[in-house]
Amino acid sequence: MTATMDAETAETFESLNPATGEVVGEHPIHDEKAVNAAIDRARAASAWWSGLGWRERRIRLLNIKGSLTRALNRVATMIHQETGKPIEDAQLEVVMAITHLDWAARHAEKVLGPRGVFPGLTAINQKCVLEYQPLGVIGVIGPWNYPVFTPMGSIAYALAAGNAVVFKPSEYTPGVALLLAEIISGVVPEQPLFQVVTGLGDTGSALARGAVDKVAFTGSAPTARKVMAACAERLTPIVAECGGKDAFIVDADADLDKAAEAALWGAMSNAGQTCIGVERVYVVDSVYESFVDRLTEQAKALRAGDDRTASYGPITMPSQLGIIKRHIDDALARGGKAIVGGAESVKAPYVEPVILVDVPDDSSAVSEETFGPTITVHRVKSMEEAVTRANATAYGLAGTVFAKSRSAAMGAARRLRSGMTSINAVIAFATVPALPFGGVGESGFGRIHGADGLREFARAKAITRQRFAAPMNLVSFKRTDKDMAKVLQLVNILHGKHYK
Repeated sequence: MTATMDAETAETFESLNPATGEVVGEHPIHDEKAVNAAIDRARAASAWWSGLGWRERRIRLLNIKGSLTRALNRVATMIHQETGKPIEDAQLEVVMAITHLDWAARHAEKVLGPRGVFPGLTAINQKCVLEYQPLGVIGVIGPWNYPVFTPMGSIAYALAAGNAVVFKPSEYTPGVALLLAEIISGVVPEQPLFQVVTGLGDTGSALARGAVDKVAFTGSAPTARKVMAACAERLTPIVAECGGKDAFIVDADADLDKAAEAALWGAMSNAGQTCIGVERVYVVDSVYESFVDRLTEQAKALRAGDDRTASYGPITMPSQLGIIKRHIDDALARGGKAIVGGAESVKAPYVEPVILVDVPDDSSAVSEETFGPTITVHRVKSMEEAVTRANATAYGLAGTVFAKSRSAAMGAARRLRSGMTSINAVIAFATVPALPFGGVGESGFGRIHGADGLREFARAKAITRQRFAAPMNLVSFKRTDKDMAKVLQLVNILHGKHYK
């Protein structure tokens, strides 16, 4: 962020290390005037950026990728300080962001560039071209749990599509965003292609209400509704990636050691603060006890903390501790059992691993997003029951299936009501830049990543050019009965068949 923009507001807020409470940085609270000024600057930058063409944009984006790679440890350190996650996990997050930036830069022209389209026999005299044009200015509202990887799923693809970006990061991780802006401006100094506006909820609201051409939001479903309402004032479209209550299914023939290892990572890594993390596990009856034994044994080796040997870090957002505690208490009050941890595991700012069994499906621990290092394990009679119970939720973000039978695994994966599903691995889809990422229901709509993610930040433009006069003059007041007779005869030949 430029010094000029910082001078536009006098109010500030602090970002804190959630593990120690130490101040990491102090940042301005940008008001509506400052946000609109950033959007105006982005408008001019977007015209310059889109005018560079595919090759020049690709070169600059690949150079941004290179600069981010060289600054990997610096960025990871800031992520660690502002979120509390282990430095290795922060490094892995930056690596994933780098791979997505690389894919977007290299595939934008192929996905969005002009291509010919066959016009069909009835319009054979037309030359047809389809292309995707930049929207202009994209407002990105990002989360704190993955402050580089998650917003990069919108930022990289929006930039590759030819847009400028104004980014409002979470108030918990503004330093990460500003470091990203420093890296991008160092490679592209000519125009304010990527700007950061810092602040609290009002800053995000100002961005959603501003003259942006689309908003990419990541956060909770209730906040998404507020952002959508703000966007509705200008009919601004939005792509929303909200929370999840993702299910993990274990079939009778699954590799139980690998399944337990994957379920534990999906549930506990990043202190469970992962929208595509594992929160519910459904295990076929014949292997239920064996799976639970393995899961329990592995979970007991985990430890929350801020040192380099800790398995995961603190709960980044203090208010989430109350939700986690409420879910555990409700599960136990309804007859559930804690076979690892329990209510005493919530020790601010940390939560030790919690594994719950025999929890009713209508408890908050099963029906609401917990966003903490807890997991519920359920016994089912069959894969069919597992899928049915997994789908009995308003969410629909991601899921996992462990099974050796390819047909059984693929069948369950297809039937899961989710935007993404991994088989015999956990959250593998997020590591593949070519695959779209997004959910259904309370988990949001629209897609980032992959070709769908590139198209999310562009508008389809159809162009026809008449190559020669049509043999039948249909779109004219000089049209004759003979012209209509010819076209009706042609349509009957082409489309009047009866198919069996």
